[in-house]
Amino acid sequence: MGLEEKLPSGFLLSTVEAAAGWVRKASMWPATFGLACCAIEMMAVGTPDYDIARFGMERFSATPRQADLMIVAGRVSQKMAPVLRQVYDQMPDPKWVIAMGVCASSGGMFNNYAIVQGVDHVVPVDIYLPGCPPRPQMLLNAIIELHKQIQTTPLGVNREAAARAAEEAALRETPTHQMKGLLA
Repeated sequence: MGLEEKLPSGFLLSTVEAAAGWVRKASMWPATFGLACCAIEMMAVGTPDYDIARFGMERFSATPRQADLMIVAGRVSQKMAPVLRQVYDQMPDPKWVIAMGVCASSGGMFNNYAIVQGVDHVVPVDIYLPGCPPRPQMLLNAIIELHKQIQTTPLGVNREAAARAAEEAALRETPTHQMKGLLA
């Protein structure tokens, strides 16, 4: 017999982490980092046709100090990579990144010395969104998937413990011959 059975009906019980996850996902302010044609599709998400405001994201932040989501849309040149990292570092924790488009995800068709072959070489990426360019509906789907991740992300020391457990699980799943290459 738990506490929830003794409370009046309609009384909401939750954990602090679940409540904080709901608040964080419902009030995200994206910092847009539009670098190429994907930026046009990203801007379309703010129009009434797609209405990103229903996800609590009606305010695109002009400053990284007030943003908690970075949407990197398009190819990142080697000269732009340090700027991208600086903007990411200026964002307060917790922060998330969506790599929008194949160029941001893997360099796309620009396999040369001038283009970074994936934004994950510069900043950690939470969601990879494929496409050239991805449609606004796909960006909305990526935002919904990110909301699911945010809602279940633990807080504080629990987050650190979950990250350590995920690292250890990844190491256990890595075959021995690959481990030798990592340690060498």
